[in-house]
Amino acid sequence: MSEQDPTIKPWGGRFSEPTDAFVERFTASVDFDQRLYHHDINGSLAHAKMLTKVGVLSEDEYQSIQTGLEEIRAEIVAGKFDWSITLEDVHMNIEAALTAKIGITGKKLHTGRSRNDQIATDIRLYLRDEIDSIVKELSRLQLGLIDAAQREASTIMPGFTHLQTAQPVTFGHHLLAWNEMLQRDFGRLMDCRKRVNQSPLGAAALAGTTYPIDRHYTAELLGFEAPTENSLDSVSDRDFAIEFGAFASLLMIHMSRFSEELVLWTSAQFNFIELPDRFCTGSSIMPQKKNPDVPELVRGKSGRVTGHLISLLMLMKSQPLAYNKDNQEDKEPLFDTIDTVKDCLKAYADMIPAIKARKDYMAEAALRGFSTATDLADYLVRKGMPFRDAHEVVGKSVAYGIAQNKDLSEMSLQELQQFSDTIEQDVFEVLTLIGSVSARDHIGGTAPNQVKAAAERAKALVAQR
Repeated sequence: MSEQDPTIKPWGGRFSEPTDAFVERFTASVDFDQRLYHHDINGSLAHAKMLTKVGVLSEDEYQSIQTGLEEIRAEIVAGKFDWSITLEDVHMNIEAALTAKIGITGKKLHTGRSRNDQIATDIRLYLRDEIDSIVKELSRLQLGLIDAAQREASTIMPGFTHLQTAQPVTFGHHLLAWNEMLQRDFGRLMDCRKRVNQSPLGAAALAGTTYPIDRHYTAELLGFEAPTENSLDSVSDRDFAIEFGAFASLLMIHMSRFSEELVLWTSAQFNFIELPDRFCTGSSIMPQKKNPDVPELVRGKSGRVTGHLISLLMLMKSQPLAYNKDNQEDKEPLFDTIDTVKDCLKAYADMIPAIKARKDYMAEAALRGFSTATDLADYLVRKGMPFRDAHEVVGKSVAYGIAQNKDLSEMSLQELQQFSDTIEQDVFEVLTLIGSVSARDHIGGTAPNQVKAAAERAKALVAQR
């Protein structure tokens, strides 16, 4: 057979019969790992340059490899590359194409490495780039939230516990709570990136190589912080993928919480916000419907991403050192996690700045449920009453309000004084919604000036990236 025959397996010398057709399809990964082509070629170029530096390849051989790989890259980008299941994966497809282009020199490229350290390197390079892309979308979403928070710093809305009206807050304060979750997610992603950015190239199959390779050089060429320390761990480690999955799962849980609130707030029962039509759909039978599909889908996709994390954990839980074929199953959950996170972030980064607050409905809702009751208790404590006694006085006042269908702010001074003569005319300053939110004038509080200051600090953090 010809040296360029694509049906020849690079590892076929030990075998006496061809791979079963079903097994060939079952074990192939090229259908999904071909997306790594760019990083596989970059890794090969760095490896070839290092082999040239240490004298394993000549300068002419390196130039031939470099030219051939760049031609292959151009063919893939143009959609003219013929991917073959027979060649199993992205690595062997590219290597076979290179050998077909430049002859025997193409076969020298794999000197001093294995597909085990090659795929570990490719995934790290790919994930590093995707993390950087995710940071951009995450930052765009955060800036959209922060800008909206600044605009809505004085927009009163009810704050909830147990989904019951608790105390008045502002819409801007609520949006900054979402941003705090995303800021923690950013920190986790950056921690993950540090552990992704280590080079396993040169670990070979599991035990390194007898060739005089320079792993620090290839790490530098590929922009890695350093080479990994142990060859066994280098080829079998997928902690970085699991860690990314954990980041992604928590991010999606946060976005699912945002989604739940958006879905509630767009309902007729709340009517707190309006989503742009371009982010919603209608009903095939009910012409009045405007469905918040984007938040609902993000909420649903959180389960998908969390499921991928569990898949990765279960994939690794019983593997002995070093590399096992099980690890082929790491790519599809990782790839889909990346795609899902990027799509969800884009959708929210586009949608959040266009949300319109229905301020009248928010304020009216904040007046229901006796949201200033805690402010009345605090008022009594400042007048010298023990908190437990103040709690009881306010509880009785609320019971009276329920019976009379009156908010605390709607009661007369005489009505309030029947529960305590400590209450005076100045009580009405704390029973207004704006008085309530403005009174919490401390860092992290709801006072509009504090919300604006918090937004400026949050924007500065994002700007530092």
